[in-house]
Amino acid sequence: MNEENAAENESSQPKPLSATARRCLGVLVEKAKTTPDGYPLSLAGLITGCNQKSNRSPQMQVDESDALLALDELRAAGAAREIQGSGRVTKYRHAAYEWLGVDSPGAAIVTELMLRGPQTAGELRTRASRMHKFPDLDSLKTELDSLIEKGLVESLTPPGRGQTFAHCLYTPQERLYLVDKIKKQDASSAAPSQAESGSTSPAKAANDDRIDKIQDRLDSVTAKLEALEKRLEFLES
Repeated sequence: MNEENAAENESSQPKPLSATARRCLGVLVEKAKTTPDGYPLSLAGLITGCNQKSNRSPQMQVDESDALLALDELRAAGAAREIQGSGRVTKYRHAAYEWLGVDSPGAAIVTELMLRGPQTAGELRTRASRMHKFPDLDSLKTELDSLIEKGLVESLTPPGRGQTFAHCLYTPQERLYLVDKIKKQDASSAAPSQAESGSTSPAKAANDDRIDKIQDRLDSVTAKLEALEKRLEFLES
């Protein structure tokens, strides 16, 4: 019976998407939350959102052909829909809540991971809060645990400071590359840490705590600047 339940859960989980399809889906969810007056999106609006400089990593240059192929992929998966907008302009909206089986906080986290790639819990709390407010880090971590149980998010590094999380919509090849990249980054940062391991002291611990607080403030300021950029982009459009 357990095997049957496991097989059913696995079959119900969303399948991997191409990088462009993930970017398009992330943009559709983001715009629905942050600029609802301009949603659903036209093809031109979707392309602009995919290629914008803020809140995106890596940067992409999606053209009309790329976007149409990605939308076909999303519609086939049941993650997006095509609708008739005003003036007979074709527009697009997401079906991420149903497709992923998440609510607003879960959608905000997965969307942020699709738009920016792997992040720590602190980074996610700061950045995803523009789509859904997380009052504290514990509330973010509770939602992360729920997403991990659903097979939508995974931890790429061990628990502890700097633990990194990623969505589970990567293709198998992309995931192997990503895991290898994270391992190399950990190995390069571990070498100097091991050399300094004998010098751990209360003063060093206090200094690390100050650095963490400064980073949190920087993340908060960055998020506010990005929100202002978004408002300017919306007003210019």
